[in-house]
Amino acid sequence: MTIINFMILFVKLEKNSIQCYNKTHVCRKGSFMSGSLFGKNFTITTWGESHGAAIGAVIDGCPAGIELCEADIQRDLDRRRPGASAYASKRKEQDKALILSGVFNGVSTGAPISIMINNTDARSIDYNNLANTYRPGHADYSYDQKYGFRDYRGGGRSSARETACRVCGGAIAKKFLTELSIEINSYAISVGSVWIDRSRFDLAQASLNPFCMPDRLAYEQAAVETAQAMTDGNSIGGIVECKISGIKPGVGEPVFEKFTAVMGQAIFSINAVKGVEFGAGFSAARMKGSENNDIMYYDNGVLRKRSNHAGGVYGGITDGSDVIFRAAFKPTPSIFKKQQTVTADGQNTSLSIKGRHDPLIVPRAVVVVEAMAALVVADLTLQSMLSNIKNIKILWGNR
Repeated sequence: MTIINFMILFVKLEKNSIQCYNKTHVCRKGSFMSGSLFGKNFTITTWGESHGAAIGAVIDGCPAGIELCEADIQRDLDRRRPGASAYASKRKEQDKALILSGVFNGVSTGAPISIMINNTDARSIDYNNLANTYRPGHADYSYDQKYGFRDYRGGGRSSARETACRVCGGAIAKKFLTELSIEINSYAISVGSVWIDRSRFDLAQASLNPFCMPDRLAYEQAAVETAQAMTDGNSIGGIVECKISGIKPGVGEPVFEKFTAVMGQAIFSINAVKGVEFGAGFSAARMKGSENNDIMYYDNGVLRKRSNHAGGVYGGITDGSDVIFRAAFKPTPSIFKKQQTVTADGQNTSLSIKGRHDPLIVPRAVVVVEAMAALVVADLTLQSMLSNIKNIKILWGNR
């Protein structure tokens, strides 16, 4: 399409635009929302809004022949489900996954896998005071500026409820990766001002406390800080770490689709993420080359490293060691403490947010980080299988 043709199309869209007024909102015919699909080989498309009838996902590119049922998905959905602890939103959603297609007799068919989750406990009335008021720190204002309209009931498409769809896709990706002996584990290493002590690191402990912290003492301290924030009508943030084990060397592309670049995009797409780092991360900027370089050596013919400052990735391509990255989550923006803000019609005002909200998102975000990591690894692993003729011949010869 030439620039002239594009301009003609733009003018036609403007002429065909309609204006409908709902309070101060303006709707324009022809506006659209893109960016709901992720991946190239193993893809996920999510749909639905926080207070709509349902939410769901379509996963395409999953190989046929993988044993899969709704219970495989439900396990991870239950880890993310609201109302599961005293530190989570009191919204009581069961988040029951219903597989609509792509699975027959408990096995993936190779066709797109469609999953639906009904919304059963939305209370839209709690958001009536937000129809004309922007929440500080939330997506309300930016959505209004982009689309000229927004679904203020729980944030609509910008709500973290959308991440339940990602968890469905991630659960399927993990089933595929299990066939390749790849394991992904995420956990919280900080909540508020409390950090885990690495000398007390116990991954099993992360599944035994509601903060998903692999350190019992750190969890107990974080619980006190979180309880105080809740009493004050406030919220806190934290950091989630993810470890990917069993990934082969050679996954990721050398330029625009570096492993770190694609993973960074995936993790940054999660609500409330404000920073992502791999390996030594930002602390590498304070090191010298001799300190940051990972010394390599052979151990009975197996290549090993004395450190993992690179986080398992060199030049955008995995080196075969554990991939380790961290994601920083900001405090939940929807808080009960009174705040100063503005209205859509240009007035200054104050706001006390109602409804059911998480005082911290970190515990429920742990499985979301895990899901997005699984989707990236599944996608790039399939791509790496076609990177050289030797691999292709091996695959073809095994038919």
